[in-house]
Amino acid sequence: MNKDNVTKSVQRKLFELQDVEYRDFHARLMPTVEKEKIIGIRIPVLRKFAKEYAKSEDAGEFIKILPHDYYEENNLHGFLIEGIKDYEECIRALDIFLPYVDNWATCDIIAPKVFKKHLPELEHKIWEWMASGHTYTVRYGIGMLMRFYLDEAFQKEYLTRVTQVQSEEYYVKMMAAWYFATALAKQYETTLPFIEERRLEKWTHNKAIQKAIESSRITQEQKRYLRTLKIK
Repeated sequence: MNKDNVTKSVQRKLFELQDVEYRDFHARLMPTVEKEKIIGIRIPVLRKFAKEYAKSEDAGEFIKILPHDYYEENNLHGFLIEGIKDYEECIRALDIFLPYVDNWATCDIIAPKVFKKHLPELEHKIWEWMASGHTYTVRYGIGMLMRFYLDEAFQKEYLTRVTQVQSEEYYVKMMAAWYFATALAKQYETTLPFIEERRLEKWTHNKAIQKAIESSRITQEQKRYLRTLKIK
């Protein structure tokens, strides 16, 4: 099947899964994506479809097609990448795909399972993504650092790496704040000095504190102290 036919076939199947009310709701959460580009498919439904579609002969062709027309096609593309079991192949597919990501939601749902087995190699790739200059590639890099390196693999220098990201992009700054809020929840003693020393720019600093205070993983005593560290 040629590329046009593959695209039309996928779009037809995706529209069969459409939930118009969900589309209207979800569109409000993604101001960077035109509503007309959103079909409206709940993530669990799309994941189930992706799992079945990955077994088809067309899946290998679909993943070569970029750019896509619809938000859900991009999500499907991301889910297919998640299923790649070879680390190097997965990274190559991501490097091709990430420059086409144009919203936070697609960016944040892609977390290949193979990464867990390749943390030393992934660390160096994350620095490359964070230095890319493309909003959602930078966000993706910080997101992977948050997902895979705040537990046993954590190192203090990772916090410094995030503070060194220079960007005025809202979606990068929000991810940096989310990273530090999660770091406070998981590595409080090591992370706290970065907040006390105001190592983040004002907006990100205050947003990180806000998100940490909203977390159930932060104690009431810690929350009281964090409130005193907000920059007015």
